[in-house]
Amino acid sequence: MVLNTTPSSDRIHIGFFGKRNAGKSSVINAVTGQHLSIVSEVKGTTTDPVYKAMELLPLGPVMMIDTPGLDDEGTLGHMRMQKTYQVLNKTDIAVLVVDGAIGISDEDHSIINRFRQKNIPFIIVFNKLDIANTSAATTSRPAAGAVPELMPDFPSDNTIWVSSVTGENINELKELIASQVHTRQSKYPIVSDLIKPCDLAILVVPIDSSAPKGRFILPQQQTIRDIIEADGAAVVVKDTQLSATLESLGTPPSIIITDSQVFDKVASIVPDNIRLTSFSILFARYKGNLELAVKGAAYIERLNDGDTVLISEGCTHHRQCEDIGTVKIPRWLNEYTKKKLNFEFTSGTEFPEDLSKYKLVVHCGGCMLNEREMKYRLQCSDDQNVPITNYGILIAYMQGILDRCISVFPDFAHMLKKNSNFKE
Repeated sequence: MVLNTTPSSDRIHIGFFGKRNAGKSSVINAVTGQHLSIVSEVKGTTTDPVYKAMELLPLGPVMMIDTPGLDDEGTLGHMRMQKTYQVLNKTDIAVLVVDGAIGISDEDHSIINRFRQKNIPFIIVFNKLDIANTSAATTSRPAAGAVPELMPDFPSDNTIWVSSVTGENINELKELIASQVHTRQSKYPIVSDLIKPCDLAILVVPIDSSAPKGRFILPQQQTIRDIIEADGAAVVVKDTQLSATLESLGTPPSIIITDSQVFDKVASIVPDNIRLTSFSILFARYKGNLELAVKGAAYIERLNDGDTVLISEGCTHHRQCEDIGTVKIPRWLNEYTKKKLNFEFTSGTEFPEDLSKYKLVVHCGGCMLNEREMKYRLQCSDDQNVPITNYGILIAYMQGILDRCISVFPDFAHMLKKNSNFKE
């Protein structure tokens, strides 16, 4: 995959945190070699998280995030700090920047505790080496008495002194950041393990009022790329072309992958001997939440009048008259359950910490979210005993084809049951 076209969801997210004027923006500019963030003597110059997709050697494609100060003040300051805490949910590696001339503060201790609670690998960077009064300027840890000591149980190997002004130890900081990288938790690709070289996959992509003009959406792009990298062949058709395409083929395709919105139509066309699934079901497995989402779909049988369902999307986009999240899924749920349900909606970075008011969460495929943020949302639901599913799995369940659509995954054979058993 070409590095400068790597989707943000597949990039390592590196968040820079610290108090105002600790030098976060200066350090991030030094690390990136770019003027990513505005630098000023005025406290609170960074008022919102700043994102920059780039290639950072030796890591490769990354997403750098500069955040507002941990000690921001006032009503607006509190709102900015909440944005900073939201960034933690998607941070793969945290970099805490400390003013080396002052040392570790209460705010720094507080954010370190949050790193630990969320199991985020982190580094402490003592900035301003050029002016800090310490005899340990060439070491990775300040001398005793130079600045307040770190917590006794914090590994000294994960601290480093730098100067964002002179550039001293910036390369060493890059290497230290790279050493914190953990591999993806999900062991599954999108689809490449399900096909063999020269296999044909048909992708069904409806073109309607909600489809983006002149391009495919990200899951479609990524699926095509994964097929090609596996030496397979991809044929992309509209739902209105599927029947004619199947009739024209001398050999049946290995698999058909459809947009979930036309599941019923596609399922009625595709013979039972051809594997069928959807983009969002593939992404549920890719993001590591297939089993949880399959279990969550069954909970629609328990919904009652007045229950509230949260429908959450990981991206923001212009809503069309037949938007799947805000229009189609609520309509289909009401028709299936024959209940009068309430619906609430979130998109982008917004996801409630308290889910107690909801009886079910229906999430998009999460193509725009990195693995850590998707895992965070799943964990929030699981911890609060609120079932969660995703668009494609819910639609397949309501249309009675979920067994068929997950049978394409040999490793998930244990989930294969008759739909009636899902309703227990």
